[in-house]
Amino acid sequence: MDLGLADRVYVLTGASRGLGFATAEALVADGAKVVISSRDEQRVAEAVGSLGEGNAVGVTADLADPEAPRLLIDTAVEQFGRFDGALISVGGPVPGRASALSDEQWRDAFETVFLGTVRAARTFAAALPESGAIALVLSTTVKTPLPGLGLSNGLRPGLAMAAKDMADEYAPRGVRIVSLLPGRFLTDRSIELFEATGDASSAAAEVAETVPLRRMGEPAEFGRVAAFALSPAASYMTGTTLTIDGGVLRTL
Repeated sequence: MDLGLADRVYVLTGASRGLGFATAEALVADGAKVVISSRDEQRVAEAVGSLGEGNAVGVTADLADPEAPRLLIDTAVEQFGRFDGALISVGGPVPGRASALSDEQWRDAFETVFLGTVRAARTFAAALPESGAIALVLSTTVKTPLPGLGLSNGLRPGLAMAAKDMADEYAPRGVRIVSLLPGRFLTDRSIELFEATGDASSAAAEVAETVPLRRMGEPAEFGRVAAFALSPAASYMTGTTLTIDGGVLRTL
């Protein structure tokens, strides 16, 4: 299938590694150009280098900065001459039960995870042309809580509903907005967490057993779905959530 990505230009936040970078790889493989951003300058440079000369540029940026979304749009236009869509991803908030987290932790998470995402989405949407698309990388916590992730359980569902609200607003202009709900993927972060247990193999196997497909997802499997959702091939899809979790969620 031709996704219609040739020469289109996408901004990806939090994309120097993991699911964001996998999406950048999928977009570039189908002919798109990308602007990669994250807070880590070295990782951004490494990601851009891995994507091949002329396919990507990097920006060190934090979505907690109100100026970051505009900077990313301007970079896309200056470097590649256009701006067609965005993948918005921010790091997960600190773990902990909802009742045990302090007011300060809730405020910090709201500023970065929630407000940073909403600000970026509305800034990107206002700048996109007809046929533009935005995908928010959220979590299966949109539909079901995960133990020990109170902040995510509290904030991600609200983000999905905000995305739905904005999808209704921008749809008449031909701009689409969707939410992506990843489950357990074998990212660098996951590997680090497994290694921290002292028995990485056992920890990974235990998680895999909770997945109906009996394995964790490869980042590329998420990237291909995200690239499709952002592409013109998904032109009649907006205001919805797409679950990529190997069958873990028990809800429809």
